[in-house]
Order: sequence, then structure tokens, then C-alpha cells
Amino acid sequence: MASAVNASVSLPSSTSSSLTTRASTVYSERVSFSKNIFYSRNVYVGKKMVQIRAQVTTETPAKVEKVSKKDDEGVVVNKFKPKDPYIGKCLLNSKITADDAPGETWHMVFTTEGEVPYREGQSIGVIPDGIDKNGKPHKLRLYSIASSALGDFGNSKTVSLCVKRLVYTNDQGEMVKGVCSNFLCDLKPGADVKITGPVGKEMLMPKDPNATVIMLATGTGIAPFRSFLWKMFFEKHENYKFNGLAWLFLGVPTTSSLLYKEEFAKMEEKAPENFRVDYAVSREQTNDKGEKMYIQTRMAQYAEELWELLKKDNTYVYMCGLKGMEKGIDDIMVSLAAKDGIDWLEYRRQLKKAEQWNVEVY
Repeated sequence: MASAVNASVSLPSSTSSSLTTRASTVYSERVSFSKNIFYSRNVYVGKKMVQIRAQVTTETPAKVEKVSKKDDEGVVVNKFKPKDPYIGKCLLNSKITADDAPGETWHMVFTTEGEVPYREGQSIGVIPDGIDKNGKPHKLRLYSIASSALGDFGNSKTVSLCVKRLVYTNDQGEMVKGVCSNFLCDLKPGADVKITGPVGKEMLMPKDPNATVIMLATGTGIAPFRSFLWKMFFEKHENYKFNGLAWLFLGVPTTSSLLYKEEFAKMEEKAPENFRVDYAVSREQTNDKGEKMYIQTRMAQYAEELWELLKKDNTYVYMCGLKGMEKGIDDIMVSLAAKDGIDWLEYRRQLKKAEQWNVEVY
């Protein structure tokens, strides 16, 4: 930790009056000392050698205390529970991937009438209609919220989700449909939706409007970052104006799977100094070595720059999407940190403790 250094210099009385201005240079450094250390150095004044004895005291600069996002009294959790969910209505439901994309992703908006007071980075639960094979109501599934706290209509009365329809073939060759994802993707405007929550504090936005926010997403993991970015670039708030850097990395299999690309293009146009976006399209792009372009592969192209940002105390990393992405990012950072004599896994632990490393993977 750097400390402020105060040095009081005493010179022998016989020579103090003859010390020239040229010889009385004062050096100011940022160094670490223990309190009340004495040191001396020799300075030549003309042909005479004068010993300067200095007492160094340290005054550690006052730290600016970070306010934990998790301690915000205004953050509501678990207002609605499975036994007494909020009943919202579907306002709109649109497929946002192209017809030739490998899988369907839908963007949907539900009414809340302001009764589900969520924040950017939180999630809600959805209880699909119907019963399971045991004749009991389906259990809730959690989904990251894809809209800012003001909602897509700017009136704080809606909540939006980004949902991929889950369809796969099991070991017996049977087609299996995910219960909740298919329920949601098939919703028609006007249909009721049972909502629980909101939940979660891990992915809440940093409070610092000058922060660097690095967002790493695969597929529908883009949801919380769309909520961040709408607040940063599409909305006006009396107590918040984003002046930092928001850098988004989004990984998808094909160009036809890119989500909200037009919105991000508008953000780039509106705030080129504050917003960057890099896409990793694994089935269509490769790096110089011919390797598939996964999100960690794209990040590796900016590895040095990212590492420099991660060494700053106002850089926050958010990761949402497939679990495998975290290991790929660790692999990049281990060698970079080692060059600076830093153990990456320990450093990452410190970042997490400081709420600068936030992960929600599945």
C-alpha cells in the first residue's frame, strides 16, 4: 500500500546557512515505510559533505469506502413466493433469432403494475401452468431479468425475459421439451404468468458511474447485461449517469443467433467512448490459429488490455451463461498474472470478495 511521506530535514547549524538552493532539492515519492523511521544521506554543498538526517512518518491516504451493492436497503428480494405468486399478463412475445438459427430464443414482456420492484441484475421465478408426472404443480424456474428497472416501456410496470426454447433428444431417441421454456415461448399476449421473486444480489450493477464494467455472456446469458446497458445508455436518471466503460463480450454459435445486435449498435453509435462490444461466433469465426471463436478465444485477443483493467479497483467483471466459460477465462488470466508475479486464482478470490468478480453460470 502506498503511503504519503512527510520528511522533516535537520541540518547541522554550522552549515545550514550556507546550503545553496541548488542543493536543497526535495524529492516526493510514493513508497511504503513504517512509522518514525530515520534515514540519512550525504549531500555535497560546494566541497563540503553535509549529512542530512530525515525522520519519515507515514500517513496512509484515506480510503474511499466502497458501498456494497448487497447492502442497499432498497433492493427487494422474495416479495412473491411460490405459494402466493404475482399474476402478471404477457404483453408481447417475439422470436429474436433468425429462422435458420440453431434453436429459438424469445423476448417477452409481462405486466407487473409496479408490484415486482426488481433491480438490474436480479432474477424472477416463473411457475409454468399444469402439473408434473406426480400430479403436483410444476416447480418454479429462475430466469435472469432482461429489462432495466424501468422496464422496456419506461414506466416501471413491466418485466422482460430472454428465453431459449429447450428441445432435445434423450438417450432413448425421444424428443424432450423443457417444461418452463416451452411454456414461456408459447405464451400469447393476454395470457397469465405466475411470477415469484425478485431474487438475487450477486449480479447487481456496481454503484460507481465511472466504473469499468466487463460483461461476459453466452446466449441468453445476455439478459442481465441488456438490463445494465439500457440503464447506462438508453435512460436518463437524476442520480445516475454512466461515464465509465462498458465492454460486452457475447458468444453465440451462429450470426443468426446474435441477440439484441441492433440495440447494441445504437449504443455504440450513441456512446462510442463508453461502450464496446465484441462478438464470438463459434461456428463461423476462427482465430489466427484456426481455433473456433469462443468467448474466451475472443477475449484472448485483448488479454493484455483486459489484465491491465483488472488491476484497477474500479473494474467489475460479470459473467453469465454456460458454466464452461469460466475455466476458459481462467486459462487466459493465469499466465498474464504470473508475469506480474501474481497468483491468478488467489487474485480472483480477492476480486470476488471486493464484489469485482460476479458469476452466474449454469
